[in-house]
Amino acid sequence: MTVAVLTDSAASLPKELATEHGVTIVPMWLTIGGTPVHDGDLSLEEVMARVDEGVTTSGPTPGEFAAKLEEALGAPGVDGAVIVTIASTMSGTTQAALVAQQLHGSERVRVVDSCTAAGAEGLVVTAAARVASAGGDIDEVEAAARHAATRVHLVATVANLDRLAKSGRVPEAAAWAGRWLGLQPLFEFRDGGAHPLRPSRSRAAALDRIFERCRSSRPDGVCRVSALHALSEEPAHDLLARVRGALDPGESWVGSFSPVMVAHTGPHLVGLAWWWDDTS
Repeated sequence: MTVAVLTDSAASLPKELATEHGVTIVPMWLTIGGTPVHDGDLSLEEVMARVDEGVTTSGPTPGEFAAKLEEALGAPGVDGAVIVTIASTMSGTTQAALVAQQLHGSERVRVVDSCTAAGAEGLVVTAAARVASAGGDIDEVEAAARHAATRVHLVATVANLDRLAKSGRVPEAAAWAGRWLGLQPLFEFRDGGAHPLRPSRSRAAALDRIFERCRSSRPDGVCRVSALHALSEEPAHDLLARVRGALDPGESWVGSFSPVMVAHTGPHLVGLAWWWDDTS
């Protein structure tokens, strides 16, 4: 049995990594100034230049998921598919995938709510894809995704919390305090939402804390990590280099936030997503 793995573009998987793992990306939507565009049709720079026009986001439609499923299940030797989605608390993407699943039945298609987003969602996707590539059946691929989803962490710093507050992802009071005190905000994505952490006095100090949080979390297993950024590629590479030197991760990459994610976080985000794989 061969199992296909699909995800939405909020996972922010680099194209070459998605190709390497055989993962199908279903793009989300942005509406900019009243005009809908697929996530990825515009660059981050183009989206941020038009942010004052008003930007909203939405997930793929059930029909778009159904079309990608039809294509995946029609490939030679493919008997099932697992769809990993952005946290259902953030988007209706999971529900759209479940509607598409009904066309094929739960025996052939499974939907896994990653309960996270961006690089952390990407790590859940690659966990499923590794098991699929090794010949795992649909139950095993689904189980791998669910296991990773319960263990993955995401911690990041942003220039400010304004856009997260506007989108309802963090309390407005936290954004106001950060602006007033002139501190560097930090947040952790857990339980399906962004939670402010104690801010740092500088960006360098914030990045140090992110690295230490990853390093000190070390249990048994293989570290799998993604450095994530929004128009701040160099700091993300530097952060990942520190992790590679300290932890020798079994899987690591740098991934840019997709435009649909940056619409909610704003530019200049840098962070880490990681989990400790005790199944290797």
